[in-house]
Amino acid sequence: MNNIVFANPAFFYLFIVVAILIGWYVWRGRKTTAAVSVSGFQGFSDKISGWRVYLRHSIFVLRILALSLLIVALARPQSTNRWEKVTTEGIDIVMAMDISGSMQAMDFKPNRLEAAKTVGAEFVNSRPDDRFGLVVFAGESFTQCPLTTDKAVISNFMNDLDFGMVEDGTAIGMGLGTAVNRLKESKAESKVIILLTDGVNNRGDIGPVTAAELAATYGIRVYTIGVGSIGTAKFPVQDMFGRTMYRDIPVEIDEDVLKKIAGLTGGEYFRATDNDKLRSIYQEIDEMEKTQLDVKQFSKRKDEYFPLLLIAVLLLGIEQLLKYTVFRTIP
Repeated sequence: MNNIVFANPAFFYLFIVVAILIGWYVWRGRKTTAAVSVSGFQGFSDKISGWRVYLRHSIFVLRILALSLLIVALARPQSTNRWEKVTTEGIDIVMAMDISGSMQAMDFKPNRLEAAKTVGAEFVNSRPDDRFGLVVFAGESFTQCPLTTDKAVISNFMNDLDFGMVEDGTAIGMGLGTAVNRLKESKAESKVIILLTDGVNNRGDIGPVTAAELAATYGIRVYTIGVGSIGTAKFPVQDMFGRTMYRDIPVEIDEDVLKKIAGLTGGEYFRATDNDKLRSIYQEIDEMEKTQLDVKQFSKRKDEYFPLLLIAVLLLGIEQLLKYTVFRTIP
């Protein structure tokens, strides 16, 4: 961006001299104005009141303009080209998402899994400076996408998530352990796991608390999100004829375990009961995990006084030319 600064702004005090000259010129003009009409000069009135008389003040105006430009030139105006060098200190974040059959419950619209995918993708795309990875779990867990800065890749993998990709069940410990494995070698200043589930751990070789202790060992902070309304939720089931029916099933989330996971790792537990609440939770996490920016500003200056000096000299030349030609006979 170009800005004008002045290397010697103290020269602007010379405009006091300009103001004094203008005042003196006005005072002198009033003093020399004839106060008494003298007979015998009527014949000269038409000549004296010609256009040259009215324009004689232009000599002084040109002189004042030239002097003002010289003062500004002495103040040394300089244009500055400024730019910023931004160094980002990104955060490595792994999203560990439950894709078990219970995520078909319709207390979220259209269901828990689709809501989690939509809101999760929004969160990923809102953080351009961070690396993201994606882990999914049900009865087992696996890495859907390793850490990457390519947000389109993460979003596409997230959109492709569906039920039945792995054996059904809820292996929270396994999902968390796999996410820790993706982050343990990370060199990022801040390492975060966002664990989203709607159930109780009932599968896997690693318990949730054991996995949380492992995360704490590697300095990984875990935010846990329990998804599900309070009480019951509609769940689609098929009858013996293949028809889809909806039943109210109890919502069971092991909040005590999720709170313990968050507490052991310095994270926080959240409960999402609908789409809007889930979105606000991600916004809250976004505020808590801000990417640090190291901004350095550089500038390059260039003197811009020469055009002003040139114009001032030109005005003085015009002033002298008019003084000794057009207005030579006018006092």
